[in-house]
Amino acid sequence: MSGPVRLVRRLRAFLGKRVLDADLDQELAAHLEMAIEDNLARGLSPEEARRVALISIGGLEQAREKHREARGLMTLDILGHDIRYTLRTLGRDRGFTAVAVLILALAIGANIAVFSVVNTILLRPLPFPNAQQLVWIAPPPAKCGLSCATYSTDAYDEFRVHTRSFQDVTGYFAFSSPDNLKLARNGGAPIPATSIDVIHNFLQVLGVQPAMGRAFSADDARHGAPPVVLLSDAWWRRQFNADPDIVGKAIDLNGKQTTVIGVLPRTFDFGAVFSPGAKVDAITPLDLYGPPRDWGNIITMIGRMKPGVTLAQARDDAKAAGKFMCWNNRYPQSCGDYKDAVVPVPLKDYVSGRMRKSLVVLWSAVGAILLIACVNLSNLMLARASARNKEFAMRGALGATRGRIVGQLLTESLILSGAGAVLGLGLAFAIVRWLAHQGSIALPLLGLLRIDSTALGWTVLVAVSAAVLFGLVPGLRIAGGNLQEALKESGQGMGHSRRHERLRAFLVVTEVALACMLLVGAGLLLRSFLRVLDVDLGFQPERAAAVRVDYEDNPADGDGNTEASAKAILARRASYFQPLIQRVSALPGLEAAGTTDYLPLAGNRSWGLPFPKGVKRPENLHVSGPLVYVVSSGYLRAMGTKVRGRDFTWNDGTDMQKVVVIDEAYAKFLASYAHWPNNDPVGQILDDGSKTGLQIIGVAEDVHAESVEGENGWQIYYPGTQAFAGTPQLVVRTTLPPAQLATTVMSILREMNPKQSAAEFKPITMLVDHANSPRRFFMLLVGAFAGLGLLLAALGIYGVISYSVTRQTCEIGIRMALGSSAGRVQREVLAGTLRLALTGIVLGCVASLLAARLISSLLFGTSAWDLATYAGMALLLLLVAALSGYLPARRAARISPLVALRAN
Repeated sequence: MSGPVRLVRRLRAFLGKRVLDADLDQELAAHLEMAIEDNLARGLSPEEARRVALISIGGLEQAREKHREARGLMTLDILGHDIRYTLRTLGRDRGFTAVAVLILALAIGANIAVFSVVNTILLRPLPFPNAQQLVWIAPPPAKCGLSCATYSTDAYDEFRVHTRSFQDVTGYFAFSSPDNLKLARNGGAPIPATSIDVIHNFLQVLGVQPAMGRAFSADDARHGAPPVVLLSDAWWRRQFNADPDIVGKAIDLNGKQTTVIGVLPRTFDFGAVFSPGAKVDAITPLDLYGPPRDWGNIITMIGRMKPGVTLAQARDDAKAAGKFMCWNNRYPQSCGDYKDAVVPVPLKDYVSGRMRKSLVVLWSAVGAILLIACVNLSNLMLARASARNKEFAMRGALGATRGRIVGQLLTESLILSGAGAVLGLGLAFAIVRWLAHQGSIALPLLGLLRIDSTALGWTVLVAVSAAVLFGLVPGLRIAGGNLQEALKESGQGMGHSRRHERLRAFLVVTEVALACMLLVGAGLLLRSFLRVLDVDLGFQPERAAAVRVDYEDNPADGDGNTEASAKAILARRASYFQPLIQRVSALPGLEAAGTTDYLPLAGNRSWGLPFPKGVKRPENLHVSGPLVYVVSSGYLRAMGTKVRGRDFTWNDGTDMQKVVVIDEAYAKFLASYAHWPNNDPVGQILDDGSKTGLQIIGVAEDVHAESVEGENGWQIYYPGTQAFAGTPQLVVRTTLPPAQLATTVMSILREMNPKQSAAEFKPITMLVDHANSPRRFFMLLVGAFAGLGLLLAALGIYGVISYSVTRQTCEIGIRMALGSSAGRVQREVLAGTLRLALTGIVLGCVASLLAARLISSLLFGTSAWDLATYAGMALLLLLVAALSGYLPARRAARISPLVALRAN
């Protein structure tokens, strides 16, 4: 008979056991009556006839139990008895129960929350159908920002034509800026929102179906087509009150009547997948055949491989297509060199692959917390079981097997673990819900974080594993004890062998070692984070803030394709921004103000590599161009960036010599080829293809433009009076808290442009915090786990030392009666505490050294073998251990010899 069938029959028998037991009792009574009648017929007395009949049957209870065991009810009955007994005993010992459940809730809850993060970011597929077919198509990493990570529209078209491994290829405009939409409603100030321009087949390639309405079509993306938009679920609910009739309605976006053609599903979060930490309110179709055709590298590429195509085949196909991506282009100036530079990678790896090591470390840390909790509870269970030693010995004397006793203790462990898991699950729900709404943390897929069925399964696995871990050792230790010795036990000092004490000491050493590993890891991450905060960014984010300025060129000035049109546009922009900056700069408390089209750590692009004029560029020189920023006079001072030479002025107009400011790293690179006098680039000319070239008027300090921790890319600054800028950002530096100026600055912006939206006044420190948010997130979590581990280790040390003092009360009393001083007793107890702690610390430090490779890649400016961190964490743990042992030591020193001897 198969196992499942047998189990079903046993369950059916168990559920109907009352009826079956009644039938069995009737049958046994009938058999007994027939046996008695036979014995009476043989001439036996009624009493003797009944006795002989019972003997022949084997006893009513014995027969009943044998029959019930054959039906498979004994195991379930025993489990039921064990559960009821456990609930009674735990109810009587409420203090122990509360502490155990709380410890388990914290450990299991942390494990569930971290597993949910790991599952969402690493383990679970992306929220798209057949997500394993999706690949990110990108050039190799380079130092020219997004310009080196994107493709031209021509390259996109050629790639689609010359590849055969993909069902289709799509992408989106990589340079969309925050708050690039203005929603006008009810005559009030326009409401800012953020949209992403996507290629019309974007949703189809991803496999996303709008929750309402339809996706974009090719007609929506053709040049001059009526504007349409797809709303995100969150923005639809927040801004349009979840209007079910929104599809087909026209809304005013950026001054144009735009038709809402659909609402995206709640499960689709563009920012969570492609731009961690960004809030995207809508998507709009990208016009590939309008002005973007001349903008150079502007779009990402995402492909969906055909069924059965391997990643290796797709890479070979993409490499072969690369040689066509610059041929036969209508706009050759928009094309880069893509030879051997088209590398498809799984989209999942692109989105979350860089987080793998950090998440493994975090998962290991929370696993260590569970081990510490289990070791701690093993000690508590040992102490509690020791108090019940005679109870278990008596049960053994009455016939209970070792397995029966171990089963009873495991049942207690399972109930405690189950209660802790239920409470921990509630804690994990709260943590996960909080994390999912933390837009300030730039972690991929965080907005999709949830506790799903996989996490619930993990909860059951963790709860059962924890119960076995902390319940099995005490169960085997108690069940394997000496029955005779346990029954003869009397007094507090006579009951346990040295082996029992060594077991508890071993458990304490283990949890101290685990806590030491956590503390060392947290200490290294903390030192790394402090080193990150000390990085010279090249700008001073404190007391600086930025706000988006809404400005639209006058169509009468043309499109900028002719020299006259370009000059008219630039002149009109200067006439607008110069008085704006002058008015803002005149505000009390303002030190400087200026504009830029991109802020450090928040966007960038490259326009090629201007080389010293008159110097031939080496043919084998393969370097990326500097990151480009178009700024106004006062911007560098507003950012706190030091400049050698001079800053831009409003006199640097279109009829004057074209000028630029470069950073120190770029200046050093250029000087190595130009051999300028004293290697000083100020006053020198760079060749940009124009007649006059670019005159270097200043050298700015290097700025961390792409990341706080990475290497600086070169930077070049163009004046907004001579070069076309993107979306302008007004930057101010103030002696006051920036928030105090927000209202005044916004009122000036609205006076100069009544269409100015209610843009957010953002401190520059937010950019730095956002860039550092992943490291801060992991550092805080590992630090919290280390603190919890330290607390659990302290409780474990206190529990063992306190129990040891209680067990040795009589012994201590005798020693004190024989002349031992209270101070000596206290010192001896503390010495025993420190011996355990030191042993655990040494083992923990050795294990940390061995595990250092796991976290070395996560450290910044800190060695994985940093002696100061190891020493500091060891000293902290030793101090906590001493404090944990002090109270029991003090209690031991106050033991009265008379009271101790009488108690014995």
